[in-house]
Amino acid sequence: MGWNSWDSYGTTVTEDELMANARFMAEHLKSVGWDTVVIDIDWYDPTARAHGYNADAPLILDGYGRQMPDPVRFPSAADGKGFGPLAAKVHELGLKLGIHVMRGIPRLAVERNLPVKGTQYTARDVVDKDHVCVWNPDNYGLNQNHPGAQAFYDAQIDQFADWGIDFLKVDDMQTPFHADEIAAYHRAIAKAEASHPGHGISLSLSPGGWVAPTYVDFLRSNAQMWRISDDLWDRWDDVYQQFSRLARWAPLQRAGHFADADMLPLGHIGLRAERGDDRDSRLTRNERRTLMALWAMGRSPLMVGGDLPTSTPETIALLANPAMREVTAGSANNRELVRERIYGTWGDESSYRGDLIVWAADAQDWADGTASAHRGGHYAAMFWTGDDEYELQGNIELKALVGLADAEKPWKVADLFAGVADGDAEIPTARVAGTGADRVLKGTIAPHGVLWFALDK
Repeated sequence: MGWNSWDSYGTTVTEDELMANARFMAEHLKSVGWDTVVIDIDWYDPTARAHGYNADAPLILDGYGRQMPDPVRFPSAADGKGFGPLAAKVHELGLKLGIHVMRGIPRLAVERNLPVKGTQYTARDVVDKDHVCVWNPDNYGLNQNHPGAQAFYDAQIDQFADWGIDFLKVDDMQTPFHADEIAAYHRAIAKAEASHPGHGISLSLSPGGWVAPTYVDFLRSNAQMWRISDDLWDRWDDVYQQFSRLARWAPLQRAGHFADADMLPLGHIGLRAERGDDRDSRLTRNERRTLMALWAMGRSPLMVGGDLPTSTPETIALLANPAMREVTAGSANNRELVRERIYGTWGDESSYRGDLIVWAADAQDWADGTASAHRGGHYAAMFWTGDDEYELQGNIELKALVGLADAEKPWKVADLFAGVADGDAEIPTARVAGTGADRVLKGTIAPHGVLWFALDK
């Protein structure tokens, strides 16, 4: 659970902006689980700008071709200090610091033929010019058949560990899927952790278009997070498409190794971003709730993109909902139960209204030993993708959520958005109707909305 600079600042975030978000998180969100701030791409480009990347940018590199922070945007990095001073300030707040880096080796390092630290090789010896990123001009690939390629990653990540970096978002790894590069990065992290006892580094892989569950064992062995889509923005269609992706991946989620449905484009975004201009998230209140409930039920990592200090109180209230951490950390057997296309008139395809999608999960104690708030219970989310309200008419049976053996137990509904002051009107929760094993769920679901609740005995 953390904050990433991309949705707000694109390639241009500054030290002051990063620290403003860190301080806000420490004061308002750390208590409910938010604990990481991440500097996204091009922190080493002094010419970084909004809305795109710069070809032939004068990247700031050290003598071994490793990226160094722009000291204009990050003054504490001056005199070769790197992100060490900034990491120390973030750690003082009880938070973790993450950075973004591209797969491969800087083209500028190859042009200068800089040495690979600790070897007799140079950048031109280890470069792979055939496997390059199609959307970013900073790097070439690395020839993983050459021993100097691993040495470059080893030296790069050892420096990150020396700075105190806790989280690495490594881009251009999965679309296409570069298994050799992922494994090399994992080996480099393991070496850095061994050289810096007590300091762990989490690896997040990006982007995620076309990533298949076939890779899950490999991914679990090499990373803590891996994206399952391309960039997600504040458009309903982007959220809608994550339903099917999370349905594929949710049964495969394991503590410490998570499929990632991408950042939450909530709050004040687009200040200097790649997409769009300065704005509050264009997602409606219903869509924001749907996004949050879906990410939690799918056990996706939670990285918010909006600038926290300038986001609305309603956005912060939504992020501060303790149910986000509770469900993400304390649920098992997360799965999609129902996905049905709903029509106004049976048999008339032109009367299609939307999809009714139902998810369920079992409440369990967290991996760190925290007791479940709903021990022995279940979590459920009923999503409606249509543009009008949908009235549950008894088509979702209680026993479908709790199991046949427990169908007649006295289950009670606890609304997981209760107390979240993110708007003037409260959205009704689900209710149980009927008797015995024949009980059903009733309620009204708002357009693009959700009923999200726990079932307790």
